[in-house]
Amino acid sequence: MTSGMYMSMRSSLQALSSHFPQVWSKMRFDLLTAATIVTTSTYVSAQFQESCNSLASRLSIPNATISSTTFVAARTTLTFPNADRTCGIQPQLVSADICRVMLTVATSTRSRIVMEAWLPSNWTGRFLATGNGGIGGCIQFNDMDYGSSLGFATTGSDNGHTGQNGTLFLNNPDVVDDFAFRALLTSAQVGKQITRKLFGKAEAKSYYLGCSTGGRQGWKMAQDFPDEFDGIVAGAPAFAWTGLMSWGAMFFPLIKTAGHNFPPPSLWPVVDAGILAQCDGLDGAVDGILEEPSRCHFNPETLICAPGHTSSCLTSRQAATVRAVFSPLFARSSFMYPALQFGPGLLERVFWNYGGAQFLYPDHWYRFAVFNNPAFNTTMLTPDEILFAQKLNPGGINTFSGDISKFRNRGSKILHYHGQVDELISSINSNRYYELVSKTMKMSPTALDEFYRFFRISGMGHCLGGLGESVASLDPNQNVLTAMVRWVEQGVAPDTILGTAYVSQTKAFGVDFQRAHCRYPFHNVFSGNGSVKDPANWNCVL
Repeated sequence: MTSGMYMSMRSSLQALSSHFPQVWSKMRFDLLTAATIVTTSTYVSAQFQESCNSLASRLSIPNATISSTTFVAARTTLTFPNADRTCGIQPQLVSADICRVMLTVATSTRSRIVMEAWLPSNWTGRFLATGNGGIGGCIQFNDMDYGSSLGFATTGSDNGHTGQNGTLFLNNPDVVDDFAFRALLTSAQVGKQITRKLFGKAEAKSYYLGCSTGGRQGWKMAQDFPDEFDGIVAGAPAFAWTGLMSWGAMFFPLIKTAGHNFPPPSLWPVVDAGILAQCDGLDGAVDGILEEPSRCHFNPETLICAPGHTSSCLTSRQAATVRAVFSPLFARSSFMYPALQFGPGLLERVFWNYGGAQFLYPDHWYRFAVFNNPAFNTTMLTPDEILFAQKLNPGGINTFSGDISKFRNRGSKILHYHGQVDELISSINSNRYYELVSKTMKMSPTALDEFYRFFRISGMGHCLGGLGESVASLDPNQNVLTAMVRWVEQGVAPDTILGTAYVSQTKAFGVDFQRAHCRYPFHNVFSGNGSVKDPANWNCVL
């Protein structure tokens, strides 16, 4: 689970001036005169560098230890030698002149967060907090660079512990609280203090960007801390966390128990073809993409070998295994988590993600946060253990409240998106949450549209990639962050988000096609005329 989605997006000064004219409004220079740009930029950078270098002596943040405040010039490559190896953090090319602030903030007598603030010299007056991924204590430096490159004062934290593991949850509910909500809340509040001290004024607007665990973090803020952000972008959210962890823990024992009754790789294309044969045309186009998997009712039993046939078909037990993979989770008749959505390639990804050993995230969550027992065996969770975890809800992490009225009343906005071939978090759970909000707040989709819009991204996997990936553009019609800025600051809400598929899923090969993804509960239907690759030939319908 990763929070980064648009890391390849970078901007020139011209792009920033086009899409964010307020970046330069106070500088009052002629954008057509290159010499003026260079001179102004150099002057600002020198003044900015001096202010950054003296910032540490001027900061007074309770319970915080400031490691450094350092000016970093654009095009500098940063390395992170102290990052935990499980985070897989790569060197980061910095896109803008920034003041990099590194600090540790104690959140209790036995917990702390490590955080950074990247404050760009061309600050737009906007603040951006970034989220985390997985069960991780990993700062998403690529997200931070993306935000600061667009003029946001940007923050990120390690979410209260180090590395992609949950061992520090053991017998320490304070660390669990940090992971569940407090690390993001603290880093955002401290980041705003740092921003105000450096620039001498408060941020005009405050935003949040995160996917997966980061998506859940964004929803946690909307549900329980509604005053923190004017706009939240929450992708593939890992909300209904306990149900998700329990569901994710079921695949390894299922695959292990099935043994040779789990379809081998040679039959994965057979299952994919069966899914597409039964469901691909539901949206009016046979193009290998399911626009709305929740409408697909795939029957794997139709793939069972007929008498006398032994190839390109399933045994009855293999068909039963496929049905189990795509089934919801119940514990003693209590619903825990929805089924994996149907889609090509998902059976293969389930096998490779979950088949080798118990999945790390549910394993560590149950062992260290729920039962405080490193020896606890997660490979065969019982219904009672699942129900116990659901009731315990450590740190209030489930994040599945349907009442976001305080967030709405504040005038804030939330943009929620989810890829429709997500192998790690069922996209159906996002549908379920939208319906919960509608029911809880007694609001129709038209009424919810005023502050909450949910986009289902067909063809996209977990947070990025696949056939639905966004193009590297700052156009608000294609970019969820700039769409949010436009919604908050200009009152123009996105009706669709234009996604891009690259040839062979490789950007260097060029664009294959684009498609405008509809806001829920609308879904895409092909008109039947022209090419399926032309977004103009698709319509959003109820």
